[in-house]
Amino acid sequence: MKRWYQLSSDELLKQLSVAKDQGLSEEEASARAKQSGRNELHRGSKLNPFKLFLNQFKDALIVVLIIAATVSFGLAFVEEGGSVKESLLIIAIVVAIALVGFFNEYKAEKTVEALSKLVGFKARVRRSGEVKEIDAAELVPGDIVILEAGQKVPADIRLIEVSGLACNEASLTGESLPVNKNTDRLDQDVPLGDQKCMVFAGTFLTSGSGLGVVAGTGQHTEIGKIADLVSGVENEDTPMQKKLDDLGRKLGYFIAIICAVVFFIVLFFVREGNDKGLIHHLIFAFTAAVALAVAAIPEGLAFVVRISLALGARRMAGKNALVRKLSAVEALGSTDIICSDKTGTLTKGEMTVRALYVNSQEGSVSGSGYEMKGEFSFKSQAPGLQHLLEVGVLCNNSTVREGVVLGDPTEGSLIVSAGKGRIDAAALTTNYPRIQEFPFSSERKRMSTVHKAPKGEYIVAAKGALEMVLERCSEYYDKNGHAKPLTEAVKQEIWNMNERFSAQALRVLAFASKQTKLQPKNEPDAEKGLTFIGLQAMMDPPREEVIEVIHRVQSEAGMKVIMITGDYIETAKAVAKEIGITGDAISGTELGKLSQEEFEKRAETIGVYARVDPEHKIRIVQALKKHGHQVAMTGDGVNDAPAIKAADIGIAMGITGTDVSKEAADLILLDDQFLTIINAIEEGRGIFDNVRKFVNFLISCNIAEVITVVLGIIFFNDLILTAAQLLFINIVTDGLPAVALGSDPAQANILSSKPKRFQEAIVSSRVWAEIFIFGTIMSVFLTGQYWYNHTHESRIAAVSAAFTAMVVYEIVRLVDIRTDYKIRWFANPWLSVAIVSSLALQLAVLYTPGLAGYFEVGPLNAHDWSIMITGSVVLFVFMKIMNPILDKLIYKEHSLEATPEALNG
Repeated sequence: MKRWYQLSSDELLKQLSVAKDQGLSEEEASARAKQSGRNELHRGSKLNPFKLFLNQFKDALIVVLIIAATVSFGLAFVEEGGSVKESLLIIAIVVAIALVGFFNEYKAEKTVEALSKLVGFKARVRRSGEVKEIDAAELVPGDIVILEAGQKVPADIRLIEVSGLACNEASLTGESLPVNKNTDRLDQDVPLGDQKCMVFAGTFLTSGSGLGVVAGTGQHTEIGKIADLVSGVENEDTPMQKKLDDLGRKLGYFIAIICAVVFFIVLFFVREGNDKGLIHHLIFAFTAAVALAVAAIPEGLAFVVRISLALGARRMAGKNALVRKLSAVEALGSTDIICSDKTGTLTKGEMTVRALYVNSQEGSVSGSGYEMKGEFSFKSQAPGLQHLLEVGVLCNNSTVREGVVLGDPTEGSLIVSAGKGRIDAAALTTNYPRIQEFPFSSERKRMSTVHKAPKGEYIVAAKGALEMVLERCSEYYDKNGHAKPLTEAVKQEIWNMNERFSAQALRVLAFASKQTKLQPKNEPDAEKGLTFIGLQAMMDPPREEVIEVIHRVQSEAGMKVIMITGDYIETAKAVAKEIGITGDAISGTELGKLSQEEFEKRAETIGVYARVDPEHKIRIVQALKKHGHQVAMTGDGVNDAPAIKAADIGIAMGITGTDVSKEAADLILLDDQFLTIINAIEEGRGIFDNVRKFVNFLISCNIAEVITVVLGIIFFNDLILTAAQLLFINIVTDGLPAVALGSDPAQANILSSKPKRFQEAIVSSRVWAEIFIFGTIMSVFLTGQYWYNHTHESRIAAVSAAFTAMVVYEIVRLVDIRTDYKIRWFANPWLSVAIVSSLALQLAVLYTPGLAGYFEVGPLNAHDWSIMITGSVVLFVFMKIMNPILDKLIYKEHSLEATPEALNG
């Protein structure tokens, strides 16, 4: 079956059973609406707060806590005199964790809703022979639609009449320039950007007018197909989610093993309960094992992770990066490839005149976008520059107001270049009113206007493709500004300059004019005997900050930036060269001919993809991920949305970005500045370091606690620390410093670290080795102190000393971990506050009678404190000696898993 663009106008109207001059009847339109549905995209489900809250309980760490609380709750009823306080405390922690995540993600989703610009709009149609204005959602296939400049295209429409119609399709195809439309049918299959007889839903008409037949509505439009493609991309966990889930599983396995080990130790080595029978002893052994496991879980870990990510999300929001998923906060820091759309992301999507040719000499103009700030630069004086700029304003149907172009972006760039030449466009058009226009068309490829001059004569201003303007010229202005005959040699010189500009991927327009006493009678009369003035060459230039950002991302952060665009390959290569993107360039047509296996072999050598469609973008992301890369995708258009969703982290533009791209993204740049990505990378890496720091700290503490309790069971047939004491340590005295670690600033040189370091497991094999060494040595110290106090004083004195020593030694571990990073101690004042608060709370437990009784402890004497101080110094010095030894023994070649000190040294 032929596609819509392969049908002639008559074939199209016949197939859709509609007459051009009558349109559909209301009855027929109503019948078709029942068959095709409303002209709307299927909206995703509305934000459901309850569902969002339930999603917070999916993390493996949360699941482990829920299981622990459930088992503890059950044992409270099995065990004689059991209490549910521990299980209730764990449940309270789980709910608190869920609330932190919920409120942050709910706020982000509400912000996304506020960013959306889904406003209804109207369409003018011909029904029953009359022109009517209806809601665009009521359009049906076969409707005859009247199209005008400035209008948003309401559906996919096959054109049957056009008059200078041009359409900006950047959001759909990535093409930076408006596409001139015609009604010619096409014989072969062509990509969207080359379907000149079609206009597509969601794009904008920049100039001209036309008439068309609705060919597709709702999900059956090209934008609808992309929306289906987005929904078909499976959601994957972010890198942080995968790391935390992996850690949660490892902790779960470890705790299960501990349960089994302690159960058998108590069953076979502890005499407690034997005299009351085997059943009672089994219950006692099981109770002791589970109580230890519940207390050994780092209950504060999931809470501190969520708090840290929430703090990071808040800091990112302050830097104009809105985080939609907390787990995506650190993802950009560990990314090693950033795939970026060109138009509107690397460039501003604003055409800018970059070069000129006038009076036989080349010149340049500075500035970018639609700000009228910039300077002209020529080797010598160019007397015709003012005239060139004035003709660009007169032969123009667009306006620029407060940095916004109303009309065609290319024409807007001519007004801006004139503004840089101190020309007041409004005053000029007032002084030279237009009395006639011969519009641009795909056949003529030029436009000319006739103006009444103040002295009564007439001025003809013309612009267009060089070959179409030159054929109407008989003279040119030489370097002195004098009109001279246009010879073949001069024409060749002009053509050489045109080719020079084109080789730089600049779009070139030629300008000509003439002055006459009589008003031209018609187009041939107006355009006969023109004088060639010069050329203006424009492009959609890179954003001013992009060159520096890409240099820093690639040279400092060790990431690779890849450009993916729907624009032409020569334009893409020119922009890539200017901003520093390297690698091979390939077009979507070439890519389409490669099998996925062939493409994957080449994927790592390619830096520029041009003329690609949404399916190609997904293939690119998948091929890079297949090579083990962690991929970020940035974009603003509808055509970017599927790849944004398929990437490890998707990034959308907040201002110019389409709603579809924002919905697919994990991170939204609220200021549309590519520079914001640098801030997000630094923040993401800092967050990963912070997560690793407090996870290292908390697990070190829990390993030490478990080993200590096991040693107590083996050597003393008793629990050195009770479950209540361990819960207090894990949640209060460990939790406060851990939360403070989560607000640490990033290291000053963090961008210089390679991405591999941030792609590791949160607790790498190197960190596990350090954790077990510290935990073992610390447990030996604690057990020794318990034995000393138990032998020379009393059991309560021994428990009090061990309880307090555990808190003190864990703070030593905190200081040991923190000093491995090159961050000033007082750069994070909350850390000092948290340490002092933890010690103060511990002292309150020891010296407040009510609390001391609850935790079964009492005051310490000076001898106990002196032992703890000595032990703290020995532990700290021992770990500082061990760290470099571990680096050499385990990672002889300065591995990525070495300590931050080794990495930064």
